[in-house]
Amino acid sequence: MNIAGAPSRRTRAALLASAAAVSLLTTACSGSTAPERLPAPSKVTLPPAPADFDYQLGGSYTPPAGTSIVVRDHTASPAPGTYGICYVNAFQAQPDAEGEWDDDLLLRDADDEVVVDEDWDEALLDIRTDSKRRRVAAKVNTWIDTCAAKGFQAVEPDNYDSYTRAPAGLLTAADAKAFLTLLADHAHDRGLAVAQKNTPDLAPDREEVGLDFAVVEECGMYDECDTYTAAFGPHVVDIEYDRRGLTKACAGWDGRISIVLRDLDVVPAGDAGHVRETCDSV
Repeated sequence: MNIAGAPSRRTRAALLASAAAVSLLTTACSGSTAPERLPAPSKVTLPPAPADFDYQLGGSYTPPAGTSIVVRDHTASPAPGTYGICYVNAFQAQPDAEGEWDDDLLLRDADDEVVVDEDWDEALLDIRTDSKRRRVAAKVNTWIDTCAAKGFQAVEPDNYDSYTRAPAGLLTAADAKAFLTLLADHAHDRGLAVAQKNTPDLAPDREEVGLDFAVVEECGMYDECDTYTAAFGPHVVDIEYDRRGLTKACAGWDGRISIVLRDLDVVPAGDAGHVRETCDSV
């Protein structure tokens, strides 16, 4: 993502549906069968649900009183006394960090150009084969190890939906699921619960992939909360970026899932532009 704090680009339902259709046609050619996996170990702890929470990717600050869940970047430390969710950018390279990846792990199009998520200037990672998925996972898993060592209780691998931003058929939903399965198994082995980030079309596949709860953006605004609760029950953490979205989310889901309104750049408290509201203010 663009800064350690900007949320991932929203993916509309129509685009996801189109990409899913392409995936069905291309899975057989992608070599994207999900590896066999074991259930999450009992030592994994799910976030409290519903609960007051804060999304602090733009910088750490003391959570407001009563906050039970806090999301922070893997370079930060968890907020004491809260359930800590650790953010990692799993499917795309950070801006200006392409050089940290082997060149053949950057996804390229038919013209041999690196495929970029233009909204955030992030190169997509090539997870089309089992070999490449395992090489990408080896790097991402070092960040997951850091999350566990710091005392976070869960991990949020971002950009699960990056396949929808690649040229049609170049990446598939099956590729994404197979890769995230590798990360989920590693995180579970480290005692971390694993969040599905956005991607409502794949929520029904949560058990296949090994996902424990959901961190979603604007499910109230886009009427998607029911899709996530059908898969994850009350263990859905929703960030709204517009007061209209907060109003809709709270009207339908207050007391059923965790909801917060944040500014789009999720800047720390005290900085210009900081916004944080909950359903109590609606």
